Amino acid sequence: MTRGGAVGDISGVGGVGGGRPAGHVVLRAGQGSFLVHRRALVVGAVLTVLLAGAGVTSLCVGESFVAPSEVVRVLLGMPSPDQLVVGTLRLPRLVTGLLVGAAFGMSGALIQTMARNPLASPDVIGVTHGAGAATVAAMTFGLTSYTVLPYVSVAGGLLAALLVYLFAWRGGLTASRFVLIGIGISVALGSLTRLLVTKGDYLVAQQAKTWLTGSLNGRGYDQAAPLATVLLLMVPFLLWAARAQRGAAFDDDTATALGIRLGRVRVGLSVLGVVLASVATGAAGPVDFVALLAPQIARRLTRTPHVPLVCSALTGALIVVVADLLARRLLSPLELPVGVFTALVGAPYLMWLIVRTRSSRSGGNA
Repeated sequence: MTRGGAVGDISGVGGVGGGRPAGHVVLRAGQGSFLVHRRALVVGAVLTVLLAGAGVTSLCVGESFVAPSEVVRVLLGMPSPDQLVVGTLRLPRLVTGLLVGAAFGMSGALIQTMARNPLASPDVIGVTHGAGAATVAAMTFGLTSYTVLPYVSVAGGLLAALLVYLFAWRGGLTASRFVLIGIGISVALGSLTRLLVTKGDYLVAQQAKTWLTGSLNGRGYDQAAPLATVLLLMVPFLLWAARAQRGAAFDDDTATALGIRLGRVRVGLSVLGVVLASVATGAAGPVDFVALLAPQIARRLTRTPHVPLVCSALTGALIVVVADLLARRLLSPLELPVGVFTALVGAPYLMWLIVRTRSSRSGGNA
């Protein structure tokens, strides 16, 4: 433990008392201090720069090009003839994309840590499917207000996670059983969603299909504000989660020997991951594969033994912002949902990850 406070690790990697592990630095904030993996700190700084560049590009590019100098003037609150285009039309969409990507990235990191499985994500365990089914059901019965639908999505995601938890609980929460039950409930909820789409009105069905692919079109501060509020309220819990990730990565016997209450840790991580995924889905729809891709990309960049939480958030935000930029401009004037581009990258990656996992297990058995 470092002097002046508990040792934590905002990147998901930390050491224990008795000195600073190699490759780590100590960040101090008042009476507290945090042990941070040095490479994760560098990667986080690079991702922040890339994210800033992608954000400015997104604000510049559109049906009309806005000079970067004018974008900066708008962001600084200075008078600009492009205030309407940048400040009113593009900036709220960008803010929503940043928050949605960060929430999905952290959600994937927490759930993959809990499950000790790189294939685990809110897309896989039924959270986004539950949110989708609840939202489509609300649309089918005439509830199409974008003010109310985000709350319906959150309720659906939480209910799906509760179902997974109830079916997976057998005197404790086993990671593999949690994932398998989640996959089964995802399939069932996906079938229910398709049934609702086919039974609904044509216009409602088209609206539902667009929402189900994940889109930032028309999104603004009304969707970003609730998500930002939830993220701010969850900061203390996320700081706990960043430290608890170390214990959750151990197998049951090792964790028991170290005195870690692994069941409670896994429940805590899964609850945080479910809430993050639910509110992100409520803001932009189920933007698939971001929660799967971001943590694994961040882990490979940082080379940390655990999934880095902050770098996962930055990676998720970068994926969503870049995908939204491509969705708006690649086939202009046709605008595609952002979820289309994340799926184009995520689906092949998922197949590669499955093959790689099976190959590594076969090699281990051999």
